Amino acid sequence: MPDIFLILRGLIDQNRWKGRNAGQFLILGSASMDLLRQSSESLAGRISYIEMTGLNIMETGDSRKDIQNLWMWGGFPNSYLAKDNEMSIDWLENLIKTYLERDIPQLGFQIPAVRLRQLWTMLAHLQGETVNYSKLASNLEVDSKTVSNYIDILTDLLLVRRIEPWHTNVKKRLIKSPRFYVRDSGVLHRLLGIDSYNMLLSNPILGKSWEGFVVENIHSVMPRFAETYFYRTAVGAEVDLVIKMPNSEIWAVEIKFGVAPKLGKHFSQTCNDVGATHKFVVYGGDDEFPIGDNIRMISLPKIMGKLIAAQS
Repeated sequence: MPDIFLILRGLIDQNRWKGRNAGQFLILGSASMDLLRQSSESLAGRISYIEMTGLNIMETGDSRKDIQNLWMWGGFPNSYLAKDNEMSIDWLENLIKTYLERDIPQLGFQIPAVRLRQLWTMLAHLQGETVNYSKLASNLEVDSKTVSNYIDILTDLLLVRRIEPWHTNVKKRLIKSPRFYVRDSGVLHRLLGIDSYNMLLSNPILGKSWEGFVVENIHSVMPRFAETYFYRTAVGAEVDLVIKMPNSEIWAVEIKFGVAPKLGKHFSQTCNDVGATHKFVVYGGDDEFPIGDNIRMISLPKIMGKLIAAQS
């Protein structure tokens, strides 16, 4: 309903004359405002935006079992709260089909559902990696500009997260392409045909699935105006997530699934490259402890707690 914003503008202004300046309307949607360009009215100065992520572990519980369930089935309430695996799988499959066959066409994009699902699945296989547009285009039998456009649509629908590379004041050859994550871990696993936690544990995507799950949970509690990047040099030294905080602190976050992960020998230097003031390794365990050179091994719930505390 693109014309609704024009109507709301008049109602909001009428109410302002009566002394009501905020809290007049709550508008819900399942896509970013970038997709609402068909409306000529932006409500500039009359609207504020809140991006609501899926459920995070601070909302569902931070026990190991709670985290496993949320990781496996994702943050959509109907999937997470399903009575059994089969019901969750059915709900996720219906969600995927509805997006591809109804939501995207209704937004005015005439893209074959089969082709877009193929691309979405390819991105799932490339979870947390940079992508080769030309290779994807060849597999889909389209050109690279079309692939780029398709990925932009998935990003604007809040189905895929794009993270740009860190490049500030670093005199090294860096990877300059963005990384992409399928945002909801339940959708990721459905696209890949992973139907149980045991299947996930034996799948090569395990580490990258955990990485994407951590990335989404961190984004759900980050301070407003914080920015995220990744850092990777041409020789392979990297930091999975670089968080530029509003107070100019730089948090370097490496993500490992294991309970006793080994840290790359270049991690400390790469943290220095980005000017990190805080250095963390988020792992699959429950505790927090130092591991040298001001680096702290930390659980996902604990680093989320620190990010929430940083907002106060």
